Order: sequence, then C-alpha cells, then structure tokens
Amino acid sequence: MVFNKGNLWGDLFSEARGGGGDNTASAMKGTNKLAILIVTGMLAATTVFFNLYILLMSLQSKTKKKKKKWAPCETIIVALCVGNGAHQLVCLVWMTMDQIDRHCLITNAYYTTVLLLLFSLKFTIMWTTAFLTFYYSAKLVTTPNECHTHLQTAIVKHAAAVVLLIPLAGLLTCMPMMAVFREYHSNATDALNEDCGMITPDTASGKAYDALYLVAADVLPGLLMVKCCVSISAHLALHLRHMRSSAVGAAHAPKLGAQMRVIRMTLSLVLVFLCFLVVDLYVNYQIAVEHDNAVGMTFFITSFYTTLSAMVLIYGKKTFWKRLSASCLSELPPCLPTRREEKRAPAEHK
Repeated sequence: MVFNKGNLWGDLFSEARGGGGDNTASAMKGTNKLAILIVTGMLAATTVFFNLYILLMSLQSKTKKKKKKWAPCETIIVALCVGNGAHQLVCLVWMTMDQIDRHCLITNAYYTTVLLLLFSLKFTIMWTTAFLTFYYSAKLVTTPNECHTHLQTAIVKHAAAVVLLIPLAGLLTCMPMMAVFREYHSNATDALNEDCGMITPDTASGKAYDALYLVAADVLPGLLMVKCCVSISAHLALHLRHMRSSAVGAAHAPKLGAQMRVIRMTLSLVLVFLCFLVVDLYVNYQIAVEHDNAVGMTFFITSFYTTLSAMVLIYGKKTFWKRLSASCLSELPPCLPTRREEKRAPAEHK
C-alpha cells in the first residue's frame, strides 16, 4: 500500500554498470511494467468473465423465485462479484494510463484518486470474502453459546446492510492517506518509467497509517476467515465421526449431502486467501522496507486472487458449475468425446 520509489526493476544493472546501468535499469523497469500490464489484462478478462457469469446466473435465478428475492449468501456473492469486476476495470484503467501518459501530463490528483479507489476496492473484496465465510460458518456450525448465536443470526439477517457498509468503510479507511502521505517526485533519469501521482509515507504518521491499513485490510479479515475455517473443519470432523459410528450401530447418522460442496468451497476460499495474504504482505514489506516500486505487482497479485476466488465461487454453486461445464464441453471439437459419450459407448456394444 506504500508507493515509494525504488530499485525493484534494475538496481543490479545500475550497481554493476555505473552510469550506463541507469539506462539499462530504466529500460528494464519499462519492460517489466508492460509485461505486468499484459498479464494483468489477461487475468482481468478472465475475472470479469467469471464474475459476470455469476452475476447473470444469479439474476436469472432471482427471476424464477416466487418472492423475487436473493438469499443472504447470494447477496454477498453478488456484492463480491461486483467488487471483483470493478477492481479489475479500475486497475486496467490506471495501468493503461500509466503506460500512455509517460510524461505525467494528466494531473497527479487523477492518479492519486484512482489509487485510493483501487485500495478501497481491495478492502471491500477482502472483507466481503471474510463475510461470506462467516455466513457459511454461522449456517453450518451451531454453538452452545446463545448470545453468540443470536449475534450471528442478527448479522446474517442484515446481510444486505453489511454488504453496503463494507465498501463505505473501505472508502473511509483509505481517505486519511490523502493527509498523511506525501507526493513523490522522481529524478529525471527514471521519470519516464516511474508511476504518475505516487504518494509515499515519509512521515511517522504515514508509516503508522500504512501499518494500520494492512492490519485492517489483510490481517483482520484473514483472522476471521481462519476462525471460520477452524469451526467448519471441526463441524466436518464431527459429521465424519458420526458417519463412521453409524456403520457399526443401528442408528442412522446425519449425512453432509449438499453441505459438502459448500464446505469444500469455503475451505478453498480460505486457502486461496491465505496464499494471497502471505504474498501480499511480502510485497508490501518490500515496498515499505526495501523501498521497491512494486505497486503494479500488488495489482497483479490481487487480479490473480480475484480470478481464483471467482472460479471457487462457481464451483460452490452446483447449478452454475454444471451449466458452465456443459457450455465448455459443447465447444469441444467433435473428435474429442465428452464424458457422457464415453459412458454411453460401452453400453452400445453390449
């Protein structure tokens, strides 16, 4: 989240070759930034496709319901898809303009505002994912503590309000950086390859705010997801133990059934988030401590995370997964048999 200028793309060239190394390092910076833009663009296209698919399927299922109303989990998933898609589009706008406007002719206030919006959307994505995990944990796991149960029920009941409050909280959390961060001015050597509108926490208050932002946007939702993951895993272990005991006893133990798909989806979301959290914290450490210019890398990592999370969400909804799989299989060449054709083939020979 810190936007300091540094040596990510070419200090080795600069140290080894002296003055000539500065030109090589500058060229390396520009090349790597373009490569990150291209890869991020491909990830963004995939993310927008998956999230748009989820959104359209959710709208279609809503029209078929009698009450014309989404369930709380569907409301959270739709909000997450909107946040993912918005983040990707704004990210591409910023990275594209950063490549086109090499001389920073556009006012820095524009770039700074876009960066604030990007990190606000990142905050929204992280907490919406954590809220979705919390929702499934509250639905799957029952606790003996009545006060805790009533609190969970109240939060889940007002899921739509919580979904609206999360982006507002993200925007309010990111607003202080306008006051505590300072505008960075690069030297003439790297001016063409440096990002426009960069702000950096040079003061003690700026560094303190940067640490608080990382805790609020990454660590706290991560802790909530881990707690929910542990609760769901304990719930799964309890059901499996009951199933094993039912094989010996006469009583019929409860089976997971459709819950198993939701459990796998939730645990996969937590695993993807934890992998993202480790990498994101490392990149932010490199930015804050080593003073590397890696703001483009943070956007690339977030794009990769949103793509994987969208795929996991599609898998969690059986109807979405089956229709998407059927659509993909229908596009295969005729020479490649589908799974149904392979099952049908042996029966025809009998």
